[in-house]
Amino acid sequence: MEMVGNSAANKPTEFEQYSSPSSKSFVGYIFAGVTGGAAVALTAVCAPFILPALRRVCLPYVPATTTQVNNVFQALKGRTGPLVDLGSGDGRIVLFAARKGFKAKGVELNPWLVLYSRLHAYREYKKGRILEQCYPRFHRCDLWKFHLHPYANIVIFGVQEMMADLEEKLKEELAEGAVVAACRFPLPNWIPTSTIGSGIDTVWLYKKNALL
Repeated sequence: MEMVGNSAANKPTEFEQYSSPSSKSFVGYIFAGVTGGAAVALTAVCAPFILPALRRVCLPYVPATTTQVNNVFQALKGRTGPLVDLGSGDGRIVLFAARKGFKAKGVELNPWLVLYSRLHAYREYKKGRILEQCYPRFHRCDLWKFHLHPYANIVIFGVQEMMADLEEKLKEELAEGAVVAACRFPLPNWIPTSTIGSGIDTVWLYKKNALL
């Protein structure tokens, strides 16, 4: 009887079974795996938004306001031909251009914004807001490596630090008769043919044959 009593006394309880060192280690591995995976996923999502700040000239993602978009297309009123938005962000300028009948393209370095723009474009197309011949395209590309000569209309929401370098790129690559709609900051040395809006919503329009 004493042996049976000792055996029952030594038998681990249900709580002790599930709180044993091996069980704790297993739970710890699961927790570490889940939190580690979440950290990797968060880094993958956030990195494209953070890394531009480490570049020599940072072009952050700041969505255009409705007023800014309207001012851009007031500046481009009567224009035709292909359009490119440099640093297209969430694609709103390109999508608006496509609805206006432009063959429009967006150039953006952030892959998540490119994906979002493509999905939004497809949704707009399926709703009949964009014609097939005006279906917009979005490319993941560094704007400094993108050649501008094929485009009659260039839109840029820039930062002050990049505008001087952009002038040089435009001087080398702009086609005759092309126009540039610069938003938020003007080109430092070129004289605009027109200015629309005020404050952060200002758009400066420049023409190739009137740049110098």
